[in-house]
Amino acid sequence: MLPYLKRIAVHRSPWLLLAMTALSLELAALYFQYQMKLDPCVLCVYERTAVAGILLAGLFAAIYPSLVLVRWTAMLIWGGSAGWGLFLALKHTGIQLFPSASNTCDFAASYPSWAKLDELIPWLFQPTGFCDEIQWQFFGYTMPQTMIGVYVVYLATLLAVVCAELFIKKRMIFRN
Repeated sequence: MLPYLKRIAVHRSPWLLLAMTALSLELAALYFQYQMKLDPCVLCVYERTAVAGILLAGLFAAIYPSLVLVRWTAMLIWGGSAGWGLFLALKHTGIQLFPSASNTCDFAASYPSWAKLDELIPWLFQPTGFCDEIQWQFFGYTMPQTMIGVYVVYLATLLAVVCAELFIKKRMIFRN
């Protein structure tokens, strides 16, 4: 399995697949917001930001995947985004399952001044809902609980790719 991952990591298609899965999640979020009329909370839009980071990682690596620096940079972005997203989804789940006055989130997004996504792309990153409100469930799982599973899959896949990069001999890179 690891030699296979090592071989395909230098091709564009797996990186574009990573980007397409993230794009699918972003489109699903827009469907939930605009078709099903579910209001995203501030943690929801932060989780969207984490998914956007995974999307960007896939697109970045697809530019020149055979270059080690490009792959490792993309894997760092992928890992940072998926890890941050998992943290947010766990926090969001905690707020929904154990609501209290001390376990809340902000109503307004607080992006850094150099990336005010809620102002630049408000239709995607503007929060309008409350974190403790459960608006949707799938087989009894809330949206953030579902996203925990999604981020775990992203991180497990990344772990396998990193292991392949680190533990498979470099000569495998040039073999098809």
